[in-house]
Amino acid sequence: MPDAEDVRTIALSLPDTTEKIAWSMPTFRVAGKMFATLPEEETSIAVRCPKEERDELVLAEPEKFWIADHEAAFAWVRVRLSALEDTDELRDILADSWRQAAPTRLLESHPHLGRPATD
Repeated sequence: MPDAEDVRTIALSLPDTTEKIAWSMPTFRVAGKMFATLPEEETSIAVRCPKEERDELVLAEPEKFWIADHEAAFAWVRVRLSALEDTDELRDILADSWRQAAPTRLLESHPHLGRPATD
């Protein structure tokens, strides 16, 4: 089961990522734009997720994903670390959130990280 240190290690391995304390919790930012937080005593993470996808995730895997009341109007979803299969799944979730926040110059200079799907 991934933990807060795994979140920190993986998030900080993504290009141009920094950690900053905000609202009394660790947050991770790419080029200054937040893409992940470690709320809830570091037993979960909040990541960027388009609202349509987030709703599908919550319906499909409610033991893993949920929407915090104060984040309902925003494109964020919570992920229970204890429900993740392994650090590969955590890496995929964090990389996807990173891609949503990263500026074009970083996406273009790191094509191995892919791009978020567009419809």
